[in-house]
Amino acid sequence: MARILIVDDSPTEMHVLKSMLEKNGYEILTAGTGEEGVETAKAEKPDLVLMDVVMPGLNGFQATRQLTKNAATADIPVIICTTKDQETDRVWGMRQGAKDYLTKPVVEADLVSKIQKALNA
Repeated sequence: MARILIVDDSPTEMHVLKSMLEKNGYEILTAGTGEEGVETAKAEKPDLVLMDVVMPGLNGFQATRQLTKNAATADIPVIICTTKDQETDRVWGMRQGAKDYLTKPVVEADLVSKIQKALNA
């Protein structure tokens, strides 16, 4: 069973994503800030990180860059999951090392499909 780290500062979004993923058989780890997300990823080595962008402190783009540039976490795929739906945001997210980009509200089938794709890449 794949372990997924959800990094999101919104308790509501966290609950929605966690419910969707647990229903699909994933084990979930959570972090409420970018900093906590980076630390948790280093400590727990999840199979995948689902990263929000708009967070206080270290934002999701910065946290994604830290994870993908650090040798200890570089092999963990990151999927950005955010309300930011501009093409420039998508391009910037992918430049930070993200494997995929989803906009909220997420459709469960899309989320699971992108996770499967990233895990099997």
